[in-house]
Amino acid sequence: MSISNFGLPRADVPAAFDAGASAYDRLVGASPGYHAHLRLSAQRLRLPNQGRGLRLLDAGCGTGASTAALLSVAPHADIVAIDASKGMLDEAKNKSWPPSVQFVHTPVEGLAENGVVGPFDGILAAYLIRNLADPDTQLLALRNLLAPGATLAVHDYSVRDSRLATAIWNAVCWGIIIPSGWWQTRDSTLYRHLWRSVLSFDGATRLRQRMRDAGFVAVHSETMPGWETNIAHTFLGDAP
Repeated sequence: MSISNFGLPRADVPAAFDAGASAYDRLVGASPGYHAHLRLSAQRLRLPNQGRGLRLLDAGCGTGASTAALLSVAPHADIVAIDASKGMLDEAKNKSWPPSVQFVHTPVEGLAENGVVGPFDGILAAYLIRNLADPDTQLLALRNLLAPGATLAVHDYSVRDSRLATAIWNAVCWGIIIPSGWWQTRDSTLYRHLWRSVLSFDGATRLRQRMRDAGFVAVHSETMPGWETNIAHTFLGDAP
């Protein structure tokens, strides 16, 4: 697979995740703060009463790390977790989950035809929007899946607004992420895509505007603590 300045062609991304699925948990597990930051984004959804009576969507669940984050803050909610990569989803399904968690193999563009319909009382989209061919259309679709007043949390890397964040991202990718990915899988395609796709992704200001353009209200973002300050963020918006 060739990688452009923007990362992989978006149609090739699920296959790259399929190839990297077996090693993915080991690699992210070695990343300081990875799971804690997903939990922080889930907490920022401000879900009441530990999720009792709520229905949530984990859009782009991967191997289930974001699903676990949602479950940690809303253990009594019903959670639908979807992903376009069968390999990643199989890794997620092989873990232990309560009956309230349902996994569906589908791209976010094909939810309705695969039986995933709203309304949802909250959506967590971790590392998803950056990998979509048409983020504007899909942000609008996610907004339409939300119950009135419910929140979308987009958890992702965004460095274009900060030269320091960009420099740190480059250093971490080439010093740690890409070499570690190659040693684990003997294929660095997915991790070079991660590097490139983040560099070409929206800055925080632009992504907040995208969300407003898609009809979200009360749009704002909060960054992460530690080395990922101004690198990883939660972008939050409510359905009107």
